[in-house]
Amino acid sequence: MNGINKKLQEDKKLLSIYFTAGYPNLDDTTTIIRNLEQSGVDMIEIGLPFSDPLADGPTIQASSTQALKNGMTTEILFNQLKDIRKSVDIPLIIMGYFNPILQYGVEAFCEKCRDIGIDGLIIPDLPVDVYNEHYKTTFEKHGLINVFLITPQTSIERIHFIDSISNGFIYMVSSASVTGSQSGFGDEQTNYFKRIAIINLKNPQIVGFGINNNETFVQATQYTKGAIIGSAFIKHLTNEGVDRINTFINSILIN
Repeated sequence: MNGINKKLQEDKKLLSIYFTAGYPNLDDTTTIIRNLEQSGVDMIEIGLPFSDPLADGPTIQASSTQALKNGMTTEILFNQLKDIRKSVDIPLIIMGYFNPILQYGVEAFCEKCRDIGIDGLIIPDLPVDVYNEHYKTTFEKHGLINVFLITPQTSIERIHFIDSISNGFIYMVSSASVTGSQSGFGDEQTNYFKRIAIINLKNPQIVGFGINNNETFVQATQYTKGAIIGSAFIKHLTNEGVDRINTFINSILIN
């Protein structure tokens, strides 16, 4: 069974952490992954930096820009991760934009992910219909789960279609804005979480955008399986470095 599906079966609320590969320093990638696993995180999203990250807020954009300046490329990331499964069991997801994957070659990219032990991909700018028609069989052949995003503006019909072709979890964007641009959830977001929960989709939902502390983690997971933190973790890396990751994770997971 895919590592993501195994994790989703656990009777707990899941915490997934996003970080940008090659940030703060080019060679920090595997250290961050190991430290996150040791800190009790459930899944990790490894951001493949891109020069035009439309869905990302200023914090993640800045980390992506710095990672590219540091020299991060798709090939370097794959080289960094080639032995990661010797020391890490946690589900690993690569999050990136479609252009670098297309340049690398979709088949070759998926094959490399399989060989390394990557469990899934999140590609915000790959349309669901295009994926379903052209790439679904390739992803599935290599054992990769493709995770789709929904927003408060996504129609019920679209959500059901996404659910029908998904086989992991659905990334539930808490708002229509970019990452890192809100603090706390109001009635509008809470009602959205409730509205999706009562549809009873076959794939569980994990909320991203706007989670930055224990309070927002608890709010986000009241009606969902888990939450994703990106911008707040990047800020912590910027200020505290890779050696104090556990203090951030502990502050999120306090009971």
